Formats: sequence, structure tokens, C-alpha cells
Amino acid sequence: MTEDLDRRLRRLRASGDPDALIDLGCDLADAGRHADAEECFRRAADAGDTVASFNLGNALAAQGRWAEAVDAYEVALAAGEPDAWRNLGLVLEDLGDLAGAMRAYRGAVDAGDLEGGLQLAFLLREQGEREEALAVAEEIAAAGDAEAAAVVACWRFCATLDPALEDDLRAGAAHFPAARTDLAHLLRESGRGAEARSVLERGAKLGEQVSWLPLGNLYREDLGDDEAAEEAFRAGIAAGDVYCHQNLAVLLADRGDLDGAVEQFRLGAEAGDQLAAQTLRSLDMG
Repeated sequence: MTEDLDRRLRRLRASGDPDALIDLGCDLADAGRHADAEECFRRAADAGDTVASFNLGNALAAQGRWAEAVDAYEVALAAGEPDAWRNLGLVLEDLGDLAGAMRAYRGAVDAGDLEGGLQLAFLLREQGEREEALAVAEEIAAAGDAEAAAVVACWRFCATLDPALEDDLRAGAAHFPAARTDLAHLLRESGRGAEARSVLERGAKLGEQVSWLPLGNLYREDLGDDEAAEEAFRAGIAAGDVYCHQNLAVLLADRGDLDGAVEQFRLGAEAGDQLAAQTLRSLDMG
């Protein structure tokens, strides 16, 4: 595969065919060769291809060159490429320009991009605009977007803990991982712990990061299986869930491994978990 890409790249360096350059650039990007993909997309963009400008933005963003990616997306938008709105919003978020990101996501909504509209809902919620975020998500869900419908179910459950949302959470579990964990919470609270365990183990098997922490809690609190709980918390940490440090630390402390517990509290605090930081400070004071 690599030899074929290199051969095509050498051949196309003397070519000005935008379509061929874009095809090769996409294959290079799929192979993780974003610098080489950038070369292809840039040459096609220089030839006036608007799709190439959009792809160039993607290649630059993949290399962490955010400001250059913004320029490429804006060129694509000016040339009539509406798919660039959403990606522009994502890059502007990475740059910390939240107002600009919201404008970009609203542009995506106006262009009929449902996924871009959902990104707008997520950003609004992060900024504390929960009612507006829910309204946007409901609008996207009404347009037929299954992920948005799952998000709406989660946000409603978070606000109300209404067991009547069970069917909506079940329908959303395959589309939004938090719907699966909310469903498991509902099942545990209604005395269906075995099914809750099955739901969370399914999420863990699918690689859904958010399933590990509640799964570890279920193993420990419902089944008294600290060994399985520890494995779940450590798997969650490996998957990137920093909040698992706190729960693993408590488990280790209860087992008498105070040094291991302090280390986990410290790692959680360093990763931004305020509860772990608070616990660590109380230990230092003691």
C-alpha cells in the first residue's frame, strides 16, 4: 500500500490534474500521511478546485496547524463549499474562538448540516446555555438525526431522571454512548442490576469510554467484586477517563494500599478532576 502511494505521488508531482491529486490526497490522509496529502490538496487548490481547499483545511488541521486550516476553510466557503462550516467551527473551538465557532456551526445549520447543528448544541451546553442547547438538539432530532434524538433523551434524563425516558434511551444507546450509561443508571435504580451490568459491559466491549466508570461502580457496589471493579477503573483510565483515578484511589485506600491511593488521587488531580484534587489536599492537611 505504501509503495503504491509513493509511486502515485511521484507520478502526480509532474501532473496538474486536480481530480487525481484529490483522490491521492484522500488516500494519503487515510494512511495518516497528512503532510503528503497537504501537498496534493494544495496543488489542486492552486488550480482552483474548491473541494481541494476544504480537504487542505482538513490536512492542515490534522497536523495541528489551526490558523492555516481556518484560512483554507474560509477559502472553501467563499468558493461555495458549505461542508467547510462544521470543520471550521471545530478548528475555531480548538483555537478558543468560541464565538467564531458558534457562527460557523450556525452556518452549518443554515446549510442543512445536521451534524454541524449538533456541534452547536454541544457548544451551547458547554457555555451554560442549556435551554437553547436542548432546543437546537430537538430541532436536529426532529429532522431525523438519530444521534441528536439520543442526545435529547440524555439531556432530558439528566434534568429529570424520568423513568418514562427508558425507551428513548434504549433507542439512543447505539448512537450516543451516554445514552447507554444513562439507561444503565435507570435500570440499576429500578432494581434491574443484572440488565444494567449487561448494558455497561456491552458499552465497554464496544470501546465506549464512558461505560467503564459506572461499570466499575456496579461491580463494587452491587456485586462486591473489587477485583473486577479495579480492572474496570484501570481500563477506564487507559481509555482516557480521568475520573476513574478517584474511584480507583478510594478502592485502593479501602484495601489498605495508601501509597497507591495517593498516587491515583494525584494523577486524577493533575488531569483536572476537582474531587481528586480536593481529596488530595485534605490528605496533605491531615
